[in-house]
Amino acid sequence: MNSLDYIRMTEAHSARNYLPLPVVLARGEGVWVEDVEGRRYLDMLSSYSALNQGHRHPRVLAAMQEQMGRLCLTSRAFHHDAFGPFCRAVTEACGFDQVLLMNTGAEAVETAIKLCRRWGYTKKGVPDGKAEIIVCDGNFHGRTTTIVGFSSEKLYNDGFGPFTPGFKMIPYGDAEALEKAVTPNTVAFLVEPIQGEAGIRVPKEGFLRVCREVCTQQNVLLMTDEIQTGLGRTGRLFCYEYDGVKPDVLIVGKALGGGCFPVSGTLASKELMSVFTPGNHGSTFGGNPLACAVGRAAIEVIIDEKLPENSYRMGEYLRSELAKLQSAHVAEVRGKGLFIGMEIRPESGPARGFCEELMELGILAKETHGTVIRFAPPLTITKSEVDWALDRIAQVLK
Repeated sequence: MNSLDYIRMTEAHSARNYLPLPVVLARGEGVWVEDVEGRRYLDMLSSYSALNQGHRHPRVLAAMQEQMGRLCLTSRAFHHDAFGPFCRAVTEACGFDQVLLMNTGAEAVETAIKLCRRWGYTKKGVPDGKAEIIVCDGNFHGRTTTIVGFSSEKLYNDGFGPFTPGFKMIPYGDAEALEKAVTPNTVAFLVEPIQGEAGIRVPKEGFLRVCREVCTQQNVLLMTDEIQTGLGRTGRLFCYEYDGVKPDVLIVGKALGGGCFPVSGTLASKELMSVFTPGNHGSTFGGNPLACAVGRAAIEVIIDEKLPENSYRMGEYLRSELAKLQSAHVAEVRGKGLFIGMEIRPESGPARGFCEELMELGILAKETHGTVIRFAPPLTITKSEVDWALDRIAQVLK
């Protein structure tokens, strides 16, 4: 079968909830992938930052294969020998007391919402059913009905209501609006340090620092969603570190699975986590042996191989070189680390066309929010590979 055969089969038997580029991938290693015809591409999307360690990292694969040879699933009805070591590894790496493990990023966000609401009722004294959580316009935190209900993007929530109440929206990057929005019933503020799906929107420097101050003064929990920005993607282990703050609740996923298995988690202090009691919340697959083995290896690779540092160096270089490209098509280049958005001018047409041309030259990138090309390669990328990509990006922009 060739690529067209696979695409036709997909369109015949799968719901059409994505619009992928017309490429059918069959193999991957490091920053490179191959399609079914053997054509080679540089992956500059990294499965939306789930492949920070690159495709099929040998240490992650080895951990997964070793665990598969012993035990794959127990549910949380029983303990297993991979659970405690992974919980210790992820909490020590992230600097929090405890973690509640789930599978997908959306599940981790839902967990964080439940955590903050229950804290509000049991600790802050908010009247039952009155808890409020403040979010930002342009947010993307997942696809559950609760989460899309507080999205400002009609594409995500049109036709899926009625939605869960208890959320209030403010402009992204506006700390003054946050302060004005807080009421006695506000339990938390949920924010992405950089908004990925909205087009790599970077707030002004110090935004999170002021938000931290407001939340502390008002007895409101600060939740940072670092599912895409975390684990080295932006040139720090976590993006919030740029503002020298620490959230009350940290949400992680994607790269926590090392590009091999879905793993996510919600991290907080022991005091905060104490609001959960047996039976309040759970997941049959959350914290399963395979997830724990893979997640532990994924974290070790990020730290041992200094991937945040490489992300910072290569990101600075890639952004500066992209900004030098003289093109009438480009309005702005922005981002941090290897989380970069190139804004295409409206008169040049949708970013999709540029992504299709890049694909023809061996680069896989994806449009976001219609006008932005996202460049987010694995954090293992080298300067020579960045230069290889820059040559082809320049060709397309000309």
